[in-house]
Amino acid sequence: MGAAMRRIHVGNALSAFGLGFTVPYLYVYVAQVRGLGAMTAGLVLAVFAVAALIVLPFAGRAIVRRGPLPVLLTALATAALGALSLGLAGGAVSVLASAAALGAGQAVMQPALATMIVDCSTSETRSRAFAMQFFLQNLGLGVGGLIGGHLVDTTRVSSFTLLFAIEAAVFLLLVVLMSTVRMPHSPRIEDAPAQAGRSARDSWRQLARNRAMVQLCVLGFVLFFACYGQFESGLSAYGVEAAGISTSALGTALAANTLMIVVAQFAVLRFVERRRRSRVIAAVGLIWALAWTVAAYAGLGHGSRAMATAAFVSTYALFGLGEALLSPTVAPLVADLAPDGMAGQYNSAFALVKQLALAVGPAVGGPLAASLPGPYVATFLLFSLGITVLALRLGRGLTAVQDHPWGARSRVVARGGAATEPVSA
Repeated sequence: MGAAMRRIHVGNALSAFGLGFTVPYLYVYVAQVRGLGAMTAGLVLAVFAVAALIVLPFAGRAIVRRGPLPVLLTALATAALGALSLGLAGGAVSVLASAAALGAGQAVMQPALATMIVDCSTSETRSRAFAMQFFLQNLGLGVGGLIGGHLVDTTRVSSFTLLFAIEAAVFLLLVVLMSTVRMPHSPRIEDAPAQAGRSARDSWRQLARNRAMVQLCVLGFVLFFACYGQFESGLSAYGVEAAGISTSALGTALAANTLMIVVAQFAVLRFVERRRRSRVIAAVGLIWALAWTVAAYAGLGHGSRAMATAAFVSTYALFGLGEALLSPTVAPLVADLAPDGMAGQYNSAFALVKQLALAVGPAVGGPLAASLPGPYVATFLLFSLGITVLALRLGRGLTAVQDHPWGARSRVVARGGAATEPVSA
């Protein structure tokens, strides 16, 4: 890695640390510590999702026109302001406004950092760069949640004020650190005279005409809806209600998910790089189908409590294996589908799809899991198999370089040619 990429990875880790540091305790802070009630606390969590959905379409256009670094610095400053004001807010209006600023800033960080990784990597290093990003994000979330949990005290408002102040300081530290990054020049809209007058509507229309990208967005929605959208809502409710899992066992399951990612992330890279991306994603669908089958045994089988707990923990571990396969696959594919200078727009579009799935997933999965555990598991088992079908269909619309860049370079070298940088769609 070069100096720029190292700083970008530090930025990924610290931004995830800030997210894990406070978000798990938002509900308790608003509902109990500030005494604003469960309704306001629920609205705060909804504001996070709504703010992301509002700003992401504009973020993509800004990244294309101005570059990812200025957009990232703006997002970090906005998030720092939101975190600090959230720690000081006492009324419902100020809490909601602060949450909107914090949610908007954190939402924009993701596509900005992803575009910086694209600009600072080549097709040969991109998969490993995104694998490192995913690894550090999970590490940052875990460490942030662990430290934050030891700092908070529901009997003292000052402990939460300190928590949000530290988060704001982390974001401001990132502003200073990321300001030192020297990005390589990459094409922007202003660099192409023919595209200089293109409106935001035209750029989104062009993206919609990219059939492979549209298929990938549909696939991405199903991926995030069937996995990430269920972790902290439907699947946990299913475990507690249907499988009789204790809260400590639920924590063990979440830890097993993180541990699997940490252990498997770099072990699967060679496997991923030697195979078609579409088939790797299809394999993830099968792995997650197996995970839901194991979950069905945990909640609907007639085994002992220990067997049910082991099966439920294994479910989360299998989801982690699938996540480790996806991280070096999907994000580089989004980058390879983007025309020159449009990586920011494509990354923001995919982030928007992710936010939609994360907003809809808990709303659907939570009530269904609590009231109808059997249909809940069957539904998401079918969604997982649908991932496999959609991935294979996507593969038929990709070029050889987009679907299997490592193999395409190997064939060029074998014929005696030069292994060149893959051409974007």
